[in-house]
Amino acid sequence: MQTDTFKDKVVVVTGGANGIGRCIAEEFRGQGAIVYVIDKQEGEHFVGDISKQEVLEAFAAEVLGRHDKVDVIINNALPLMKGIDECTYEEFQYALSVGVTAPFYLVKLLMPHLAEGASIVNISSSRDRMSQPQTESYTAAKGGIAALTHALAVSLAGKARVNSISPGWIDTAYTVYEGPDATQQPSGRVGNPMDIAHMVLFLCSDKAGFITGENICIDGGMTRQMIYHGDHGWTLEK
Repeated sequence: MQTDTFKDKVVVVTGGANGIGRCIAEEFRGQGAIVYVIDKQEGEHFVGDISKQEVLEAFAAEVLGRHDKVDVIINNALPLMKGIDECTYEEFQYALSVGVTAPFYLVKLLMPHLAEGASIVNISSSRDRMSQPQTESYTAAKGGIAALTHALAVSLAGKARVNSISPGWIDTAYTVYEGPDATQQPSGRVGNPMDIAHMVLFLCSDKAGFITGENICIDGGMTRQMIYHGDHGWTLEK
């Protein structure tokens, strides 16, 4: 159902061409917002690689050339995922540039133009607190943006609320899983982009006016579940 909760609010979304970012952008538009998306994929949005300083500056200039104030910033762009065996120095730096430096610098560029009651939401990952092998570049970037969140929340106190969301398994194709893929989750299902978008819009609304500096993990309860071989039906096969 469309509402006008964010009518004429100016919203900036990085990595908004697909998946979670696209869903977030569409939900804001459905509630009356004016949404600006940047993504490296070609499309009807600002196209550019946010690892580059000049790209971020050009994007910010385009937004501010049309509006005096920005109400919402969503830092969602996806960092590279490679592990310690294969990830090069340059690739690791690139992941951090996309996942940590770009969110920091975009907020810095837009900070003087934040509207009263502005909100910033950074998209982290449940990998900011748990890992699989060979994921160091992505995990480090997501841990970095989670820490950046509470630092910004304090620095921007009185100017903007800053929170982060750590998604778990989110199927961007909205696949409905059955069997162990679903039942291993305490919630009984795999997540989809709407699970994240709903929380983003809540955090950016007046209803969340007393929430800042927080991280909210949306993973169906997976990171709260203790798993031991031979316990409660869990088996490790090696």
